[in-house]
Amino acid sequence: MDIDGKEDSIEELKGLRITPLDDDDDDDDEEIAVDDDEDDDEEEEEAVILGFVEKPQHSWSVLRQQFPSKAGGVPAWLDAYNLPSGMSCVCDICGQPLQFVLQVYAPLVEKDSTFHRTLFVFMCLSMKCLQRDQHEQWKRHPEKQSRSVKVFRCQLPRANTFYSNEPPKGNATDKPLTPGAPLCNWCGTWKGDKFCSSCKIARYCSQKHQAMHWHSGHKLECQQLRLSPQSSDCNACDGGITEIRAQKEMSGDDGHTNNSLVSRNRIDDSMKSLMDNFEGDADKKSWASFQERIANSPEQVLR
Repeated sequence: MDIDGKEDSIEELKGLRITPLDDDDDDDDEEIAVDDDEDDDEEEEEAVILGFVEKPQHSWSVLRQQFPSKAGGVPAWLDAYNLPSGMSCVCDICGQPLQFVLQVYAPLVEKDSTFHRTLFVFMCLSMKCLQRDQHEQWKRHPEKQSRSVKVFRCQLPRANTFYSNEPPKGNATDKPLTPGAPLCNWCGTWKGDKFCSSCKIARYCSQKHQAMHWHSGHKLECQQLRLSPQSSDCNACDGGITEIRAQKEMSGDDGHTNNSLVSRNRIDDSMKSLMDNFEGDADKKSWASFQERIANSPEQVLR
C-alpha cells in the first residue's frame, strides 16, 4: 500500500470537510462515506405532518372558538362576520353555491397578523364543473379563470374583536366575544342576506337554497315560524362532521418518525415493479411515486 499517497488523499478530504477514513479503509469506502453524509442531510429534513379524519368526541370541539381543523358539515368561520360573498362563494362555471369540504387551522405565530390562520376548501358538487375546471387549468388561460374548487384564507392577530387573547380552555365554557353573521338556513355556510318572502324569518344565501328549503319542509313550517320565531334554526346537516387530527409521519417498519418526504430505502418489490412499468410516462410515474409516499398511512387526508 502506498502510505504517502493515502496520506495525501486524506489531506484532500479534510480540505473538503469530509471526515477522514481509517488507514484500513479503501477507495470504495470513501464513496460510501459520501453517501452516508447525503443520507444524514435527508434525515435532517423537516418532519412531515399528516392529517387524519375522526369523529369529534364533543360537539363543542368543532366550534369556531376552538379553532378546529374539520371536514364536512358546515365551516367554523374564523372571522364569522366578514364572509366571502357575491361570485366568490359560487362555482364560476354553473353559478351554484359551493359546498364546504374541509378547513385546516394553520397559524403562523412568528407574525402577529397571522397568529390565527385558517384555510377553507370549497368545491362544486357537479362532476362536469370539476372536469371543466381541470381542463381549463391545463389550458392556463390567464385572462379568464373559471374555478369550481376554491380555497379561502382567513387570518387574525392575537388581539382581535372575535376571540380572547388567551388560548381556549378546551371545554364547553369557551365562547366567542362577538356573534357571527346570520347564515343561510339551508346550508349554514354562506351569509343569509335573503329572507323568505312569507315568514320573513328564514334566511338564505341564494334562490336555489331557498327553493330547496321550501320543498324539503319549510313550506309546512313557514306558518309556524311566523308564530314562533325562536324555532327558526339552521337546517344545515351536521351529520358527517369529522375533526382532522395531525400527527408526524411514521415509518412502516419500526414505527419511528420518518422525517424524509420519501423513504428511499423502503420500496417493496411490488412498488419497484410498478415504477418500472410506468417508466417513460411522466404522469403515471408521478402517480406511482405518490402511492409510494402515502403507502405507510393510506388513510391520510392531508400532509
